[in-house]
Amino acid sequence: MNSPATPDPDPKPQPPVQPDLDACCGNGCDPCIFDLYDLEMDGYRRALRAWAARHPEAEGSAPAA
Repeated sequence: MNSPATPDPDPKPQPPVQPDLDACCGNGCDPCIFDLYDLEMDGYRRALRAWAARHPEAEGSAPAA
């Protein structure tokens, strides 16, 4: 009998979904949807570097610097 697969306790971070180019309303919002995406990408890159440090066997999984 096969046991169900257990979820990975430390999954690789996934990048945020990039907004469509036409998602910006063009009204100069502060923050703009693209500003929020940039912040999410910064957090993703930090999380990915930390994950890669915990998983050195996953070479090439984190962007340089």
